[in-house]
Amino acid sequence: MKTGCVYLIGAGPGDPELITVKGLRLIREADVILYDGLANPEFLKEARRECGCINVEKRPGFQRVQQDEINQMMVDRAQEGLTVVRLKGGDPIVFGRGGEEAEVLRDNEIPFEIVPGITSAIAAPAYAGIPVTHRGISPHVTIVTGTTASLEGDGEVDWEGLAKVGGTLLILMGTQKRSEIARRLIAGGRPPETPVAAIQWGSLPLQRTVRTTLGEMGVVEMTNPAVIVVGKVAAMDLDWFEAKPLFGKTIAMTRARTQASELVQMLRALGAQVLEVPTIAFSEPENWCDVDDAISDIHSYDWLVLTSTNGTDRFFERLFKQSRDIRALGEVKIATIGAATSARVREWRLNVDLEAVNRTSEGLLAAFGADLSRQDFLLPRPEESRDVLANKLRERGAEVRELVVYKTVMPKCLPEEFLQLVEKEAIDLIAFTSSSTVVNLASLLKKARQNWQYLPAACIGPITAQTAVSQGFDVVVELDETSVSISGLVKAIVTYFR
Repeated sequence: MKTGCVYLIGAGPGDPELITVKGLRLIREADVILYDGLANPEFLKEARRECGCINVEKRPGFQRVQQDEINQMMVDRAQEGLTVVRLKGGDPIVFGRGGEEAEVLRDNEIPFEIVPGITSAIAAPAYAGIPVTHRGISPHVTIVTGTTASLEGDGEVDWEGLAKVGGTLLILMGTQKRSEIARRLIAGGRPPETPVAAIQWGSLPLQRTVRTTLGEMGVVEMTNPAVIVVGKVAAMDLDWFEAKPLFGKTIAMTRARTQASELVQMLRALGAQVLEVPTIAFSEPENWCDVDDAISDIHSYDWLVLTSTNGTDRFFERLFKQSRDIRALGEVKIATIGAATSARVREWRLNVDLEAVNRTSEGLLAAFGADLSRQDFLLPRPEESRDVLANKLRERGAEVRELVVYKTVMPKCLPEEFLQLVEKEAIDLIAFTSSSTVVNLASLLKKARQNWQYLPAACIGPITAQTAVSQGFDVVVELDETSVSISGLVKAIVTYFR
């Protein structure tokens, strides 16, 4: 059996967009991922479904797996012929024990590669607006660990010597011993008034920057994970990350994971901590017989009405699975509800003939006009959708054939992290994009015996807002029919928090 390769990958400081292209590719190809606690769990969503993900977290005061066990796991899995990713926060060989692990792999004749990552030593200060070098202030930088076994005399780090070097001093994992570190730096000649900044959870929405002086460093509250910056540059405040409009806000996203990416990315780009709490998922209908029958005769219809991105994808996926292509549509015109649905149709290389911009069934009806006699409509929809559109079309004389192309299902429970934040009243906003997400969340919270009446809600349209109010949520953001879109929802959320 061919021996597998082990990739020692740096996951970066925390922001999931700060991993290398190569690192992300290897995560997607891995058979096994051994990940540290400081590696963002978002990366695990990129792994293949068959990939085994094993938590080997190590933190001061918390040791889940011993280093020798991790080493043996890497060797054993590789000898089984598997592709192994060893995923570490920051850079694997900057206080990441990557060198030690590489030695073990070499000694066992296991192929390995080191994939560098952005170290938190540089990234965290950058996200706090602190350049670690700056012309005329600090010409050099020293990176040092604060977790040495002994800080006295002949310890691993000569703090008194470092004090004389000058420049910027970056201390990783040093909060627990900060009093002793400060004392020895002052003893070595660093003035007590030397600026100090500690950046906790750097590059994440939880980031907190504590500014003090070397003389006060030992008494000011600091917690790990943190990077401590000592030197004149620590007084600089080129703030950009913590100045984002949604920084520090915790927003829960109830949309299905397959649909949430655009909204999640937009909110995170504005600084929010986004919790994905999908209250719906999608599954196939009981059978495809009716859909397949309609597809075989699709050219005979006048209109194909698409009301959602998911319905659009499900319908065309089925069409192509039946060995048909877009020529099968013939002269059929396409009507859509909402800009997002229209955009998805265009991704299938088709044009939209009629669009209800305000993203409601009522808006599409208004666009069609009053007399639809002798018009044949094909309406793909979820099993649980409202009957308003189909019934109203029939009232205007249309022949309507409804097709169930997917079902929405509710998960069995909510993520524990979300429930804990609800209990602490630490959720700043819940974003709802459909009535079904509202009803399902209320049901799941009731099942978990959690009070949700305090929870402020942002709703993508008036119908969703009405449902949220009826379920007891405090609707603080509601888009009107003319502004219903993902970008409109994000803009309204930013306005609410101003």
